[in-house]
Amino acid sequence: MVTSVSNTALATDAAKTNATTTTLSKDFNQFLTLLTTQLQNQDPLNPMDSAQFTQQLVAFSGVEQQINTNQKLDNLLALQLNTASTVGLGYVGMDITYTSAEMNHVAGASDPINYTLASDATTLKVNIYDEAGNIVRSIDGGKSASSANKVVWDGKDADGNVMKAGTYGIQVAASDADGKTIATSTAVTGTVKGIETQDGSIYLLVGDRAVALNSVIQAVKPATASTTTDTDTTT
Repeated sequence: MVTSVSNTALATDAAKTNATTTTLSKDFNQFLTLLTTQLQNQDPLNPMDSAQFTQQLVAFSGVEQQINTNQKLDNLLALQLNTASTVGLGYVGMDITYTSAEMNHVAGASDPINYTLASDATTLKVNIYDEAGNIVRSIDGGKSASSANKVVWDGKDADGNVMKAGTYGIQVAASDADGKTIATSTAVTGTVKGIETQDGSIYLLVGDRAVALNSVIQAVKPATASTTTDTDTTT
């Protein structure tokens, strides 16, 4: 899973830590110079209170320890981000299922659409939209909330025309017996072609879509042998 850690934020935090370290070093050198001067010029009959500069030394030591901790955290965060990149590369070439209301359609291919319902539905349609927001197909689907539901879009519009490749939106329009809208969640599939970084976070590239790592539900290697035809029906 990808956290909110990013290259930009990481570099900024590291720069702040380094700047703080430099400032502390200068302040500590000035403190030692001042302390040495005070000790050299103190009144032998009324010497300095040792407790005061001891407390100052302890304070400087505490700040130094905190900065050291911040440096170690910066290193851990950099390691975490590099690990996320490695994990992302492991998905390249794989077929993934991920939560999304948009899918990447390949011309001539069929697209499975998985969805879940918050409660049983009385009426339900899985609507597919083109990039202009027009409905190109409505498919009847299962209405049960007790199981995962799936329909398969054959890549054609309501008139049987083959749709071009691109990004298509998905909306599961479900309502109960009182006509109230039921909350739904959808998941689609696609092949990972590569990865990219957006604000430092790692995304998987599926067609023109950038998919967050934490939205991936399943990943499998593409079938190399003959595939089994899905038995779900479309209307």
